Amino acid sequence: MKSFILSKRITPEQLFMLSVLIVNGGNYLYNLILGRLLGPTQFADAAVLVTFLLVLSFIAMTFQLATAKFSVLFESGLFKSFVLRVYKNALSVGILLGLAIIIFAPQLQKLFNTTTSQMFVIFGCGVPFYFLMSVNRGIFQGKNELKSLSVTYQAEMLSRLVITLLLIYVLSSVSFSALIALGIAISFLFGLIPFSVKDISFKETTIIDKTHLKSIRSFFILTAFYELTQIVINNSDILLVKHYFEPYEAGLYASLALIGRIVYFIAWMFVMLLLPKVVQLKKENKSASKVLFKYVLYIGVISFVIVLGCFLFPKTIITMLFGESYISMASLLWKYGLATSMFALSNIFAYYYLSLDKYIPVIISGVFGMLQMALVVFFHESLEQVVYMQIIAMVLLLLIQLTFYKLDYKNR
Repeated sequence: MKSFILSKRITPEQLFMLSVLIVNGGNYLYNLILGRLLGPTQFADAAVLVTFLLVLSFIAMTFQLATAKFSVLFESGLFKSFVLRVYKNALSVGILLGLAIIIFAPQLQKLFNTTTSQMFVIFGCGVPFYFLMSVNRGIFQGKNELKSLSVTYQAEMLSRLVITLLLIYVLSSVSFSALIALGIAISFLFGLIPFSVKDISFKETTIIDKTHLKSIRSFFILTAFYELTQIVINNSDILLVKHYFEPYEAGLYASLALIGRIVYFIAWMFVMLLLPKVVQLKKENKSASKVLFKYVLYIGVISFVIVLGCFLFPKTIITMLFGESYISMASLLWKYGLATSMFALSNIFAYYYLSLDKYIPVIISGVFGMLQMALVVFFHESLEQVVYMQIIAMVLLLLIQLTFYKLDYKNR
């Protein structure tokens, strides 16, 4: 009886948030185990693959967010025709991108100083499945089927963790980088569970009119642009450090980034919930400001706690998570966490306005994403300097996003 009452009290949102925390915890465990097993030098290769995975997730997020938004706006036959088109386009983009990674694998090996090009070939083979998976998730997100959305994330995370460790244990003579890439590629197939077959109609029953097509294209283009800024802000530092610094230092920095980004990954779950709510409120001609600031408050409190913890106990955190060999990064931990916190907060404002079809904050994010990258390119004498450049860019980004919101609110 108690368990029944408890289950009644847990809302689908709370269940999804709990699921996301478990998924993020599993992904952290995956990276922590790899960091301890491989050591800083070999972990640098693994970090490149994980970064490629994050880059891929941001590109595919364009399809997921568009599917989620129009899942709210479109009904019945129109929605099924839309979903069929998105699946076709996502698969085409996935195949082209996968082929590009495979073809340019030798060049990627040289660019990022990895031990083998084989890891890029294996990774490229899995890319098309990731794009299909993202459209599937977009359907669940837009339809508010949070249980199914939770399952697909859980399936991807658990399969990657278990399969990768099994491969490393059983095939220890094979390149670790190739085995990690294989584990990632296989996890994309598991991430398709459950697959929303009922929403696919292979015969277009409803023609999408020009007005809707224009709206879809505009959202796709602007979301793609914004996700590009996410890629630059979230991942350019690791790739640039891998390019400019020795493998050992790059591995140390990868451990720092992994711990410091916990704020962003927690904020991501609020973004997943924010977009459909804002779109629905706009559809009903209601204000979404309260929803925005509820999530800003959540992320602000979480960010403060994490950054404070990193400031007070940096050595303890790094030793517990990665071991003594990474301890030299302790002094930079809270600083990196501060930069990530600023980005996570500004990111909520950008997605809020993206949901409302207002795109100036998206352009602002793009400008500061390029600024961050330029600062790191010109100022990288030490890992500490790389972190400072990110703090400068992200603090300025948040201040301008807040200023835009204040001006926009006054003009309503």
